[in-house]
Amino acid sequence: MAVVILNWNGRRWLEQFLPTVLAHADGATVVVADNASTDDSVELVERAFPRVQLIQNIANLGFCEGYNQALEVLHTTAAFRYYVLLNSDVEVTANWLPPLRALLEQQPSVAAVQPKIRQYSADVVERAQFEYAGAGGGYLDRLGYPFCRGRLFDTLETDRGQYDDSRPVAWATGACLLVRATAWHAMDGLDTAYFAHMEEIDLCWRLWNAGHEVWYHGGSTVFHVGGGTLAKSNPHKTYLNFRNGLALVYKNSTAAELPGVLVQRLLLDWVAALRLLTQGQVADCRAVLRAHWYVARHVRGWQQRRRQFPPRLRIDERLGVYRGSLVWAYFAKGKRAFPALSRKLFNKA
Repeated sequence: MAVVILNWNGRRWLEQFLPTVLAHADGATVVVADNASTDDSVELVERAFPRVQLIQNIANLGFCEGYNQALEVLHTTAAFRYYVLLNSDVEVTANWLPPLRALLEQQPSVAAVQPKIRQYSADVVERAQFEYAGAGGGYLDRLGYPFCRGRLFDTLETDRGQYDDSRPVAWATGACLLVRATAWHAMDGLDTAYFAHMEEIDLCWRLWNAGHEVWYHGGSTVFHVGGGTLAKSNPHKTYLNFRNGLALVYKNSTAAELPGVLVQRLLLDWVAALRLLTQGQVADCRAVLRAHWYVARHVRGWQQRRRQFPPRLRIDERLGVYRGSLVWAYFAKGKRAFPALSRKLFNKA
């Protein structure tokens, strides 16, 4: 097993969190894949962490291509059964790896699994909260909007043990993702057209369509700083989220469901753009419009990707899917926590 940390100018995170990763690696090979950092990240790893295998990419390739190239290097040089994609700003804990690995070893149908993700903070109250990127396992509503147990939009729950179980989910977070090597390479890794944001959701959706399962395991916990690379309030992040959100449903929805889903997503995106404009966030509003324009201009490319990994499962066939509208439940009905959503509208195993 290889624990692979993708790094770009993240010296502070490596210095802070890499010692804990090494201490709790449980026999795994720890790898830092550097995306042509301009700080002294590489020098730090070479000097202070000689046990770490270093892979140096020739440029900042983004999250998707950075990981694809790094894992291809590992694939050609070693026979790892499992890869762990681990953000550089994640603090792991003792015994975080064995439960995740055991799940894949005991259930061959499972291709990927994530642990519980909580906030990294010096504040005790904040540290008990779930973290935005993954929380207690990733879900999708019928229109492809992602959310998590423990996190609806930006509203976070406190971990009180309510998600200590293990179960199938629609998607697992790329902040800490254990994936079977054979499944990773069969899917050609992450889709580089995403560059960053929602690429792991796309991978997990393709895994489900290919007959694999994706799980969450509440018996393993890590702490994620979040926003370590790109702040939440950022027009570029807004652009990526809206662009990739549309691409996600276009690429992975079944042919019968795509027209209705796409029209509703476009309308809701326009509502979101108007809301951003009224809040004075002009740059973010423009980012939504640019996202739509990009998808429209590159529709043939997304069509090719649909053909490469054909959508197979309908909305009512995919586990981890809420058949209602998360936007309506959250903004119109005031449902701010996962347990408030109607259980009847979730697909069950």
